[in-house]
Amino acid sequence: MFAALLIGAAGIEPQKVALQLLDWLPFVSVDSGLAPVEKGLLFELRLPRVLLAAIVGGLLACAGAGYQGVFRNPLADPYLLGAAAGAGLATTAAIVFARGDGNTLLIPVAAFAGAIGGVLLAYALGNVAGLRGGTATLVLAGVAVTSFLTAIQTFLQQLNVEELQRVYGWILGNVGGGWEQVRLVVPYALVSVVVMLLYGRLLDVLSVGDDEAAGLGVDVARVRLVVLLAASLATASAVAVSGLIGFVGIVVPHVVRRLAGGSYRVVLPLSLVGGAAFLVLADLIARTVIAPAELPIGVVTAFVGAPFFVAVLRLTRRVDT
Repeated sequence: MFAALLIGAAGIEPQKVALQLLDWLPFVSVDSGLAPVEKGLLFELRLPRVLLAAIVGGLLACAGAGYQGVFRNPLADPYLLGAAAGAGLATTAAIVFARGDGNTLLIPVAAFAGAIGGVLLAYALGNVAGLRGGTATLVLAGVAVTSFLTAIQTFLQQLNVEELQRVYGWILGNVGGGWEQVRLVVPYALVSVVVMLLYGRLLDVLSVGDDEAAGLGVDVARVRLVVLLAASLATASAVAVSGLIGFVGIVVPHVVRRLAGGSYRVVLPLSLVGGAAFLVLADLIARTVIAPAELPIGVVTAFVGAPFFVAVLRLTRRVDT
């Protein structure tokens, strides 16, 4: 995060940045020596961008770990139950039907509502189909909902070709929303993360199997529902302020498990920290690798995540066989 504050089109001396950060702390007053223009650059552009990347990355990684605990599958990710498809459809509709540049607040609200709606629709479909199939039924319901909502989104895009650039710009991800987006996501981030961390021990019990967990006195259905809702809230919040940024929820929890073991009491908090660091680094690469132009952050995470996903898939198949 500190490196991301330093690096950019205009370089700032590290010691001055460190002193300025101290000066912003309560009850601390030091002279950083930064010019007013440099202070504005640091506070209005770089700091909110770094904080937003850290929050979004932490939410997606923590949600990924939560989904993987619920489904007992290392390939589960935050977009498994239709969150991405719901957010994509709602955002496309917001861009198409409420045109103009004054709709900056409408897009995150639509994305949040769409992501939550997609998850609830998948869960309701799973209930209608019957949850006797366990997590497999929910996954299949999520696949069906994702396909249906994506088809509607594609239809809207084809009807409004002139808005395709804005839609794809959002789909590829962006964490440059500023302080308004940071303030928007923080309350939901706190609630969802606290709930998932509190349920880490119960996810460990759930990992031994539903029957064994029930025999130990765990309400399996309630634990699964609460974690799903918390992970979906985290995903919807992240999507609302950053667009669709893939693979964070797969890459980070898997690396954490390889380094620190499989207990969710450890995996969840370390995924939160690791996801924050991963997305801040990805954003730093996105805005410097082809400077002065900027890559969408989703392109960077895909370059890392797609090969990683294949590696995890091969490892999972080897373990299964």
